Amino acid sequence: MANEEKDEFIAAEENYTAKDIEVLSELEGVRKRPGMYIGSTNLTGLHHLVWEIVDNAVDEAVNGYGKKITVTMMRDGSIQIEDEGRGIPVDIHPQAHIPAVQLLYTTLHSGGKFNSKVYQTSAGLHGVGATVTNALSEFLEVTIYREGKIYHIAFHNGGQLLTPLEVLGNTSKHGTTVHFKPDPKIFPNTKFSWDTIYNRLEEKSYLLTGVHFILRDQKSGNSHEFYTEHGLREYVQSLTQNKTPLGDIIDYTDNSNPIRIEIAMQWCNGDYNENVISYANDVKTADGGTHEIGFKTALTKTLNDWAQQNEIIKPNQTIDGTDIREGLTAVLSVKVPENLLEYEGQTKGKLGTPEATSVVSNSFQNFFLYYLNEHKDFAIDLIKKCQASKDAREAARKAKEAARGAKKKTVDYVISDKLASAQSKDYANNELFIVEGDSAGGSAKTGRDRLHQAILPLRGKPLNTDNVTIDKIVSNVEFSTLIQTIGAGVGQNFDISEARYGKIIIMTDADTDGAHIQTLLLTFFYNFMKPLIDAGMIYIAQPPLYRVYKKSDPSKHIYCWDDKQLEEAKAKIGAGYGINRYKGLGEMNASQLAETTMDKKKRVLLQVKIDDPLVVEKRIGILMSKDSSARWNWIQENVTFNDEDKFLEELEGEKRK
Repeated sequence: MANEEKDEFIAAEENYTAKDIEVLSELEGVRKRPGMYIGSTNLTGLHHLVWEIVDNAVDEAVNGYGKKITVTMMRDGSIQIEDEGRGIPVDIHPQAHIPAVQLLYTTLHSGGKFNSKVYQTSAGLHGVGATVTNALSEFLEVTIYREGKIYHIAFHNGGQLLTPLEVLGNTSKHGTTVHFKPDPKIFPNTKFSWDTIYNRLEEKSYLLTGVHFILRDQKSGNSHEFYTEHGLREYVQSLTQNKTPLGDIIDYTDNSNPIRIEIAMQWCNGDYNENVISYANDVKTADGGTHEIGFKTALTKTLNDWAQQNEIIKPNQTIDGTDIREGLTAVLSVKVPENLLEYEGQTKGKLGTPEATSVVSNSFQNFFLYYLNEHKDFAIDLIKKCQASKDAREAARKAKEAARGAKKKTVDYVISDKLASAQSKDYANNELFIVEGDSAGGSAKTGRDRLHQAILPLRGKPLNTDNVTIDKIVSNVEFSTLIQTIGAGVGQNFDISEARYGKIIIMTDADTDGAHIQTLLLTFFYNFMKPLIDAGMIYIAQPPLYRVYKKSDPSKHIYCWDDKQLEEAKAKIGAGYGINRYKGLGEMNASQLAETTMDKKKRVLLQVKIDDPLVVEKRIGILMSKDSSARWNWIQENVTFNDEDKFLEELEGEKRK
């Protein structure tokens, strides 16, 4: 090391001492890095605060304490979760010397879920849920009903003690009520979604039979009760209600092992997707884990063994797992004892318990073999379906290999006279914009990055692809062009590795027709190119709604995506402002469209994800079905329409000025 470098290093050492080590309290640490505990501070993270408290209530019910859980959205934007469990302990903790409830809500890694004598199974493992909710709340209060008394404790400003534990009176009730309001200093948006909470409680009701879940909204007066008696069977029935089933719903429960297992599943004809949803202790394991591995392994092995033993396939033949799972909808739920429970990460997205693989595999293998023997006609039909999938996949592979070996290359051909292709062959960095209308398509073509951006204008509204055959889709001009443009096949022949674009972006007007086109396209991608959604390759462009400009100098302008930004822009531009209201993409010229909606450095894109398959199936079933009354009712309950007249009045007033 040179002398000059050595001197700099010594100086750096002297400037980095013990006084530079910041020591945060546990609650301060959560507030400073909330993403470590709830994933993000967007709406997903906001609702994660609710799930932490709901999961605590569910843990009580799972272990036999209480049959009702009530969630109330309060008028002031706060939320309340009430259970009928045993009530959180209130006695003084022997080591911490504070009431147990105070310890639970102010200290990470504390709780009864580490003790198998208290909870046989629980959603919690790390003991941070209630503490995190408290740390990220403007206020939180806990009311406890136990031992004939009503106890109350309150916190504010991110978990600071406001009201010490006190006795409010006597009661015959038992349970815990938690009331909190998220801190706006942490969350940009603190408005809870009825739809999001509704869907989560419905999901919980399928997982926890015999328990009543009640959702209330004080503002709207809406309320709904969720209750199921047949659990996962009803769950699968909801997921497959719009599909053509192959055989009955298969379900079974095995409580003979320390890890308890429940599975329900059904295959459907004409469905090219695999839909396996797994849970561990009633928490969705979106990234799968050891229990899901055990299920899939046993499914493949058992069906192959049965097919070979019954001479439906030759001894040296096998059916691939992907072909077996094509068209399968399955829900797998395991209950794991605390001493065996391992998750990967605090958000519990993946089960890591090693024992779950063999327990699930052995249990399901025994059951499924018995089921196939008892339902031989179904087994033969299922194997034929799997073989058809395999044959189609093999044929598609051979066709691709033949195309690659052909002397004449066909990759560069122009698929549609309206398609403006990207020049680059670096497909991963290329983008396909599916644009509503020729006018917007023309602007997009002019303003695009020709190297990496392709433009495909739509001729009209696409076909509704829900419950239609693949032949009808391929014969449709719009979808035939789209399939060929993407270049990766369709349905069971779809191969994501062949896609010519890393991003596929739907760009439509911000009106009802634009929303309808988005829905039609997303239905197609979900039914016939779902791997694109799973890989996060489908996006929706977000064009601005307004442009606020200085009348005396139009070069000074601000684009706005909502009414709040509009008000802020008007204040920033000051007196003498003008407003452009963009009803459609065609109202923007090429440079404006490029700057706001296509420029990678400035644009806003909405990535399409499937967080909850149940919601997707229900939404498609309602929006794309022929039942117009059900669709109208859903729109009235869930869609907020902008007040166009109010905007026009304001604009007319500006003109008069």
